Amino acid sequence: MMKLIISAALIVTVLASCNGSKEGNEKSKDNTASKSENMIVKDAHSYANVADVHTTHLHLILNVDFDNQKVSGIVEHKIENTAGVDKVIFDIKDLQIDKVTIGENDEEAKFEIGEADELLGSPLTVSITPETKIVKIHYATTDKTEALQFLNPQQTAGKKYPYLFSQGEAILTRTWIPCQDTPGNRITYSADVKVPSELLAVMSADNPQEKNNTGEYQFKMKNPIPSYLIALAVGDLVFHPIGPRTGVYAEPSMIQSAAFELSDMERMVESAENLYGPYQWGRYDVIVLPPSFPFGGMENPKLTFATPTILAGDKSLVSLIAHELAHSWSGNLVTNATWEDFWLNEGFTVYFENRIMEQIYGKEYADMLALIEYQELQQEVKDISEGEHPEDTHLKLNLAGRNPDDGMTSIAYVKGAFFLKSLENAAGREKFDAFLKKYFTEHQFQTITTEDFVAYLKENLLEKDNVAFNIDEWIYGPGIPESGISITSDKFTKVDAKIEELKNGSAKDLKLKRNDWSTQEWLHFMRHLPSDLSVAKMKELDDIYNFKACGNSELMSEWYVQSIRHGYHGAEKDMEAFLINVGRRKFLMPIYGELANSEEGKQLARKIYEKARPNYHAISTNSIDQLLSYES
Repeated sequence: MMKLIISAALIVTVLASCNGSKEGNEKSKDNTASKSENMIVKDAHSYANVADVHTTHLHLILNVDFDNQKVSGIVEHKIENTAGVDKVIFDIKDLQIDKVTIGENDEEAKFEIGEADELLGSPLTVSITPETKIVKIHYATTDKTEALQFLNPQQTAGKKYPYLFSQGEAILTRTWIPCQDTPGNRITYSADVKVPSELLAVMSADNPQEKNNTGEYQFKMKNPIPSYLIALAVGDLVFHPIGPRTGVYAEPSMIQSAAFELSDMERMVESAENLYGPYQWGRYDVIVLPPSFPFGGMENPKLTFATPTILAGDKSLVSLIAHELAHSWSGNLVTNATWEDFWLNEGFTVYFENRIMEQIYGKEYADMLALIEYQELQQEVKDISEGEHPEDTHLKLNLAGRNPDDGMTSIAYVKGAFFLKSLENAAGREKFDAFLKKYFTEHQFQTITTEDFVAYLKENLLEKDNVAFNIDEWIYGPGIPESGISITSDKFTKVDAKIEELKNGSAKDLKLKRNDWSTQEWLHFMRHLPSDLSVAKMKELDDIYNFKACGNSELMSEWYVQSIRHGYHGAEKDMEAFLINVGRRKFLMPIYGELANSEEGKQLARKIYEKARPNYHAISTNSIDQLLSYES
């Protein structure tokens, strides 16, 4: 990730604070809940002066132009000027700003675009009066807009129509909408979007379920959300219902496989509600995007964006949907106030996801999922501890002057989840569930800092129920505390026995079929192959189980990593095809990273990357460019 030095002017901006209040109720004697509810905390990754004046509602009037690959129109901000200031500051990056008006009569306003920072973009400062309620910004995206990816027909499943999708997390919404781009300020939004008549537009809002003849669509998000959750997708889409309030969007050629894979969605919603209270967003739908989507999923409210790599054909990878659904409580309902508190979104979500999977598929399966994640955590702790920022193994981070994506590691996700698992173990599940349900209820549609959560935890669980627990070693300490809960799996023990058999015999002696084991068992098997396993045995395994082209993206990507590590070249052709066609960063980085460990491998990586790079989202290319020292 790119690094930067924050200017003195920015420091002045982000350190501003105030006591302006939003709508809400005072909740606790020590003001813990009301502080989260009523104050917008400083954010090192935003220029916006939200502590003084902030957006309450945002309305978009947009035209999607596929020929020129841009989005243009107007964003109207309804603002609340709590401090009576004469300027409002928005975040923008690589946008064309044509005009700004204020007030009901669209009076042309003075505005200034500040010096551009390569990571944060620029402050857009607009002159207002204490009475100003509306600011309209006329603008267009550019070819440098990172949040949007325009795909030509050949990059889609149907090969007939173009496609567009957005990805705003963490600080990319400012690259397609001028906004106060901080998670600390929650807003409602609405939109009027014009697209080609043969395409359907959907957003993180109330959505149409079929195309109309005009290509004009209207959207409303009535619950307040942070800016990073505003999302748009446009393509040749169809809808398939799953349950009374769940369904899936996909291209026509993918819709049946997507509907089969996600057929348990309604059960997942019901299970989540049984744990931690009512689902607050109306519908829960999923859109399966083209392969270039850089993440497994994105929890855009009402419409999760998902990678097609979850379509394994056997529902073995649907824990990703449980994860994104869980965000409807942790992250979307209760949001980290800054990106330094990111673990409050993801640690809670991984924990919640695992509880959903346990309810639906059983504890044994959920434990295997948790152990696979724990293995990934152990490796990432090792890598980070040996790197430039060993302090990044803490849950609470200091990311000032750095890309917030630097904090999107297994630390936030899995260390955060194991912190909560260990709390559950110390308090007992019944008390811990009551605590979490109360936490989500009392903080709904609010943002929260790590410090606020610690105070709330102490008052409402540890002190209340006399639970002894060392919070500091988890949140402010390095690595994985020894006090963490230990999880075991009988199935993984049996896998380990098969690895021993492989050491002393051949792959044929295992007497296994690939469908004898779950994805998690095979992942455990691959990750624990002896480092000195011969190329001949690697070939035997591949000949029998066809890992290199099995159709399960989790197994394929892990097999490519192991093939590189063991000097087995038989999977390289399939690996190249995978890297060209799949844009999910979770898979790309380990494969390119393993290749980069040798000069020969790095040359192969660059050769493949030249072909694959046009298919990747900017989020992926930013990471791989740095890894391979690639200059476009």
